[in-house]
Amino acid sequence: MGAPDRDGAAADSLSAPSLAEAVPVWARVAALSFGGPAGQIAVMHRILVEERRWVSERRFLHGLGFCTLLPGPEAQQLATYIGWLMHGPAGGLVAGGLFVLPGLLALMGLSWLYVLYGHVDVVAGLFFGLKAAVLAIVLQALWRLGGRALRDRTDRFIALAAFAALFVLAVPFPLVVIAAGLLGLARRRPDATAEDAGADEAGFLIGAAMLPRERDGAAASLRMGALWLTIWLLPVAALLLVPGIPPVFGQVALFFSKMALVTFGGAYAALAYVAQQAVEHYGWLKPGEMLDGLGLAETTPGPLIMVLQFVGFLAGFRAPGALPPLLAGTLAGLLTTWVTFVPCFLWIFAGAPLIGRLRGSRRLAGALSAITAAVAGVILNLAVWFGLRTLFRQVETVPLGPLRLDWPMPASLDPAALLLTLAAILAVFRLGLGTLPTLALCAGAGVLLRQAGLA
Repeated sequence: MGAPDRDGAAADSLSAPSLAEAVPVWARVAALSFGGPAGQIAVMHRILVEERRWVSERRFLHGLGFCTLLPGPEAQQLATYIGWLMHGPAGGLVAGGLFVLPGLLALMGLSWLYVLYGHVDVVAGLFFGLKAAVLAIVLQALWRLGGRALRDRTDRFIALAAFAALFVLAVPFPLVVIAAGLLGLARRRPDATAEDAGADEAGFLIGAAMLPRERDGAAASLRMGALWLTIWLLPVAALLLVPGIPPVFGQVALFFSKMALVTFGGAYAALAYVAQQAVEHYGWLKPGEMLDGLGLAETTPGPLIMVLQFVGFLAGFRAPGALPPLLAGTLAGLLTTWVTFVPCFLWIFAGAPLIGRLRGSRRLAGALSAITAAVAGVILNLAVWFGLRTLFRQVETVPLGPLRLDWPMPASLDPAALLLTLAAILAVFRLGLGTLPTLALCAGAGVLLRQAGLA
């Protein structure tokens, strides 16, 4: 197969790779998808745009822009979209499914290790170090997003309002996202589509052969939407209606199905809300365990939102009903993964045929801009919530009339955690270390501190 020129001028004369030929490429993308969405998107760009020339730069960014409008992990959805555009629903399933599979298997194995050996000194020290690294990584995500999203006073106001709504007023996370989106609908972004207006179709290897799929009408979208809505919700309905199933499975299915509708802005945006609900409302997790799960998810390939599988695993493990705890945890983790990622296929397969219309809507672009600004405030809430529970052994929720405030007990400050967190922040911000080296160094330091009796 000859390589086209940079502008894709020869694309229409080239034959597309078969689905079988595409599978190892998608497997390679999945295996290298470490480092959160930024790193994952960079890997896809290098392989799909620069190496394989399957898609042009403009078309790649076009698809990314569409995926950022959707709830859920944008990197996985971008892989699904490109796979769908090349080989239809089967291609989307292969690309999106492979993107999830390595992380699913790795995190499930680590979850077993966590519940079986988490209290062993070496393992406990490892998780102690991971918490400090994760806090630094969350702060880095906040810094990067703030630089991109908070472009004017309105953006900064939305971010601060989102933080206050979550941290002080205890407003549910979904309401914050919805309110930001409604506000953004009235605020058009003037430059939303100017650069995309002249995007061509020549960057794809099979060029015009893909266009009919993208130009499918509303009827095709409705058919795919109905099919994938059924695939998503049928297991949820079964768990709620079939007698004898432990109640935790229905709770997991409903809660994470709801989260699938509102997880704009990636995993960091939703985790504080998930952690609060899992700890305070459902009792699935103990304080601080969300950080352990996030540390595990950071070390595995695939979408960071896979950390929700860890939450579901612990929920099933601790309320197994008549099932063995490990089996209940495994099934609940798989159920969490199902209701988290099946909606991603629904959004792509039903929405991709209408992508051109979505791309041309300045009101939708304005809604996305407002949601992105709100996400900065949501991640700030996550950083504060995690930070208090990493640095202090005791945090109390203090009611102040209609308000509530998480307040640490000064005497419970953990000097070792503070020292390790400052070192992680220095490594990330000053030395420019990547996610995996920072996690590895902090985990090793945590083990040493634990062995020395300091953690």
